[in-house]
Amino acid sequence: MSTQTPAVEMRGITKIYPDGVKALDNVDFEAAQGEIHGLLGENGAGKTTLMRILYGEIKPTKGEIRVNGEKVEFKGPWDAIRKGIGMVYQHFTLVPAFTVRENLYLSYLSVNPKASIQEAIGKAESIMRETGLEFPLDAVVEDLPIGLQQRVEIVKALSRDARILILDEPTSVLTPVEVNDLFKALRKLREKGITIIFITHKLREVLELTDRITVLRSGRKVGTIPTREAKPEILAEMMIGKKLESRAEKKEAKQGPVLLRVEELEVYDDRGVKRVKGVTFQVHGGEILGVAGVQGNGQRELARAIAGIARASKGRIIIKDTDVTGLPPGERYRLGLGYVPESRKIGLVPDMSIAENTVLTNLHLVLARGRRIIWRRAREITGRIVRDLEVKAPSIDAPVKNLSGGNQQKVMVGREIAREPDVIVIAEPTQGLDVSAARFIRNTLLRLRDQGKAILLISSDLDEVYELSDRIAVMYEGRFIGMGRPEELTRDKVGMLMGGVKV
Repeated sequence: MSTQTPAVEMRGITKIYPDGVKALDNVDFEAAQGEIHGLLGENGAGKTTLMRILYGEIKPTKGEIRVNGEKVEFKGPWDAIRKGIGMVYQHFTLVPAFTVRENLYLSYLSVNPKASIQEAIGKAESIMRETGLEFPLDAVVEDLPIGLQQRVEIVKALSRDARILILDEPTSVLTPVEVNDLFKALRKLREKGITIIFITHKLREVLELTDRITVLRSGRKVGTIPTREAKPEILAEMMIGKKLESRAEKKEAKQGPVLLRVEELEVYDDRGVKRVKGVTFQVHGGEILGVAGVQGNGQRELARAIAGIARASKGRIIIKDTDVTGLPPGERYRLGLGYVPESRKIGLVPDMSIAENTVLTNLHLVLARGRRIIWRRAREITGRIVRDLEVKAPSIDAPVKNLSGGNQQKVMVGREIAREPDVIVIAEPTQGLDVSAARFIRNTLLRLRDQGKAILLISSDLDEVYELSDRIAVMYEGRFIGMGRPEELTRDKVGMLMGGVKV
């Protein structure tokens, strides 16, 4: 580790919003020059808020920031950029209709208003060669794969002479092959003395890439640890404040009858684009079929079609020997289907309470003969969900819109699992959850599988797919381009399939 003045020093950073929410509480953070520093924590821990303060986007309530030893007070990101700080967000800030060349030039003008396009692109091309982060300059951004768009964002920041690079959950939309390429590029940047702050909640990646790791929990700093001394269980305990529940033993699958069958399914999205293109598969009772792939390759439309929310233009969907292709969602639920969508924004009613949202898909458990809701029973079910998944809420009567994103996710997943349906279609079940709640949900899915349930798991988290699945299918551009048992499909093979390379 370098003995030079730290590239970044943040002391006593506190952020209290006007509504009284304390997002950060007296946080100290330091990153050395030429190191990759992992900033680890679950959703809502304060990682992104802390870095948005460093980037000048948010003003701290109190605290001090030094960049290369110099005290700074940024009025906005433009001040941070001038001090050599660049930030690449989860959601990119490129102009979709512009070419890559135009985006790079537009960005470069923000620091060099009189620069020519030749100067801007020349600098970008030099960075591309040095880092290996290459992409077509004349392509329209919206036509590029997500992985290449991210490369553009990184080169854009480096073109503005960034010596401190903040990456916010940079691997969340990448294939394993793209993750490997990104890590190679980041190591090259470290060799050039660039400081990289790597925001993530993924233990495996932070252990593979970083030099040191700082862990935040609930807006407070838990500690900083050299990566060579870190272990997954140590980091997990730092993140959640207690020992992690042990992983459930994955028993030998006892395959039952086929409970879900999909035949030659085709589905169009809301814009009339075909997203599912002739998909055929079946899921047995006592089996988890995991669908891997980068988000946006038809997984959402596949799940919605099975749930009856999207219409199938061709093909059949059969649940327990009943053709449900033309049936509404309610009929499919009565036949034993459970559905957890990939986004809590479409799975929950924000203005309704936790208890009311739980009732929405559990009416059969709480209705009296006179079609009257037994609220005592509804509250019992909701209370169990809140306790089991450790939902942080003032009460079960609180509107879900007042919960954090991660806690909303817990409500949505727990609500559906509570019904223990025979066929479960579940998309991104642990997205935004702390490792404890994620472990609980994964263990619950394995328990349901052992009870003979058929589970279609759609997840962009490859670790999750491998941990839970009895078979894995890889979806790319609307098709299943590979399927096999986890022991047959190596991570390298799956990574190539996720990128559209058939093996």
